Amino acid sequence: MTTPSTPARRGGPVAPPGWSRWLVPPAALSIHLSIGQAYAWSVFKPALESGLDLTGTQSALPFQLAIVMLGLSAAFGGTLVERNGPRWAMTVSLLCFSSGFLISALGAATSQYWLIVFGYGFVGGIGLGIGYISPVSTLMKWFPDRPGMATGIAIMGFGGGALIASPWSAAMLDSFGSDSRGIALAFLVHGLAYAVFMSLGVLLIRTPAARVKDEESGESARVPVTGHGVSARSALRTPQFWCLWVVLCMNVTAGIGILEKAAPMISDFFAETDTPVSVAAAAGFVALLSAANMAGRIGWSSTSDLIGRKNIYRVYLGVGAVMYLLISQFGDASKPLFILCALVLLSFYGGGFATIPAYLKDLFGTYQVGAIHGRLLTAWSIAGVLGPLIVNQIADRQAAAGHSGPELYGLSLTVMTGLLVVGFIANELVRPVHPRHHVTPPDAVPAAPVPAQKEAAAHDDAR
Repeated sequence: MTTPSTPARRGGPVAPPGWSRWLVPPAALSIHLSIGQAYAWSVFKPALESGLDLTGTQSALPFQLAIVMLGLSAAFGGTLVERNGPRWAMTVSLLCFSSGFLISALGAATSQYWLIVFGYGFVGGIGLGIGYISPVSTLMKWFPDRPGMATGIAIMGFGGGALIASPWSAAMLDSFGSDSRGIALAFLVHGLAYAVFMSLGVLLIRTPAARVKDEESGESARVPVTGHGVSARSALRTPQFWCLWVVLCMNVTAGIGILEKAAPMISDFFAETDTPVSVAAAAGFVALLSAANMAGRIGWSSTSDLIGRKNIYRVYLGVGAVMYLLISQFGDASKPLFILCALVLLSFYGGGFATIPAYLKDLFGTYQVGAIHGRLLTAWSIAGVLGPLIVNQIADRQAAAGHSGPELYGLSLTVMTGLLVVGFIANELVRPVHPRHHVTPPDAVPAAPVPAQKEAAAHDDAR
């Protein structure tokens, strides 16, 4: 075990005595609810295509670039987030995300589409990535007893942000108009409103002192309960990191494969039955999936605090594989079965995102866990391309071969099942990190002595 030669700088104010740790999740939530607008980009697509004479591929480009920049900025900016602290990271996220909308407003007003791509996609995408990982390590230091619940609350906001942004954006376009001027005004309002809302999180966030008062017992308790951790650079050299990379990639690929194709998929499955699905019903199905995605982020991640991270991923991946098999074999025979399986899969999709930071904390400690999390999110970037590609390419080829209905998706559902099995195996290979990778963080608080029998039990649980 070694000690880092350069102490990490911790930005932002330290919480004063008596500060309630329950003020920290709302601070994180204000950031994630804002950047979760990214999932509502489709609301702007029809207006952009008609107002700026764009193709569907062109109108999707800002969103695609934003997701790419999310993964890259999270991966390369994670160490800066850990070094400078959550307030610095949230401020950077605020400036980039809001500026992205303001630049896009200028682009729409002047009919310069490249400014929208640059503003929302590049600048705003950096705000997405930095904002996504900004509260992770701070939340887990405040809630060492319930890290899954704490990160689940924040990351739930990213899944639920679109539920607020979609109707709000649509209402603005209805009010301002769908021409270039109306789009510019809508972007302008978004940029200013999100700047105000995100500033609440910037002002409210606090880092924990070495010891804080436990609100239930009234006694002083250690917040950074681990006396060692693993640096982001060392984590990349461990098999545990790459096992979790595969786990996250497979889980996200399976979930996003349904999410991206949800409306046409349910319509195709029941198009040739006595109960076809209307356009309105398909849209309602998409809304249900979004709700399941959001609920899974807090529900399943909180459950992981009770049953353990490895066990909850056994559920995500093992039960998820069964759900895909049920859809492929019996989905067109029962609409309730199809909907139930899809809702479960999307809850696992959201839960996987929310649980992974706590899994990383269990393995690598809280030291630089935000930076490690950022690097792991490159799995999301790969899965975001892989999932839709599998489903759409196979469906297109099946349609070209004269197939229709559920036959369009049979092979892709089988592929998804196989990917979840691969993720399940990767999860089973996760073991505790070897002590040679441990370092002693500069601000670590020595952990209380652990009885031998409890230490052995904890080691068995990690295995």
